[in-house]
Amino acid sequence: MKIVFAGTPEFAAQAMRAIHVAGHDIVLALTQPDRRAGRGMHLQASPVKEFALENGIPVLQPETLRRNSGDPQKQAQAQAAYEYLSSIEFDAMVVVAYGLILPQEILDISEKSGRHGSFNIHASLLPRWRGAAPIQRAIESGDLKTGVCIMQMEAGLDTGPVLLRGAFPIEASDTTASLHDRLAALGARLVVEALGRLPLVAEVQPLEGVTYAHKIEKSEALIDWQRSAAELDRHIRAFNPFPGAQALFKGQTIKLWQAMPMAGSGKIGQVLAVDRKQIVIACGEGALAIQELQKAGGKRLPVQQFLAGNSLQVGDCFDLPA
Repeated sequence: MKIVFAGTPEFAAQAMRAIHVAGHDIVLALTQPDRRAGRGMHLQASPVKEFALENGIPVLQPETLRRNSGDPQKQAQAQAAYEYLSSIEFDAMVVVAYGLILPQEILDISEKSGRHGSFNIHASLLPRWRGAAPIQRAIESGDLKTGVCIMQMEAGLDTGPVLLRGAFPIEASDTTASLHDRLAALGARLVVEALGRLPLVAEVQPLEGVTYAHKIEKSEALIDWQRSAAELDRHIRAFNPFPGAQALFKGQTIKLWQAMPMAGSGKIGQVLAVDRKQIVIACGEGALAIQELQKAGGKRLPVQQFLAGNSLQVGDCFDLPA
């Protein structure tokens, strides 16, 4: 099949590689404009763009696909993308973590006579966790399982009917990073299966059980020791690797990367025990054993190495949010 692929991060690039390896012809890649990143803040191409360039696939990088955005330059980019999509032959569009909203007129192009339409790989078990951050919100909420849905796209936010779905348990040690990798592999496998079996009967999403995974904000990162140890453990795992859960100690920010809930009680935020492997801190319910942490400007360190350069003793108290 001839495929138009729209995506940006590594999660999307993994699906793109699988589609390519399966023998489909990717005739166009849509991806976000190059962004400045790293210490030198140099412009960096997205993983999808890098794969496209390595394999001779044409690339378009409009800042928006809305032709009525109000910005003449952006409107011109959107118009050019619309005209290009209208002029090429393709059988289906696959959209994965693209980062731009596809207006109805773009979806309409993919639904012309003889085409299969647009499909999205979404990293949740829809209708649970529609939206931008399904992996993080599933961990944060204590979900026992997650998965991937291959969804027929429509104008609503992740509201389209589901063609295929796959699921697996969320382990007690899973972080957003570990779930991301497993979900990316599952999504790549399922989208290749879906393309190979088109047309598929689509299952309309039920009205019950709808939840929204709102975008992760840096302001959410701060640890509130008044919450239970189980909640804070999920919070730390959900915010690993971005933006990193943050605790305040004597006004200084310390990122917490690995922890384990355990029995314990004491003044909320107080250090109950310190040894070479963990720092135990009292929470609103239970205690949290911190095993890996990072001082501002430093590296992620196991407890023993962190304590070699930072004083932290039994009885010390972490700051509570204002």
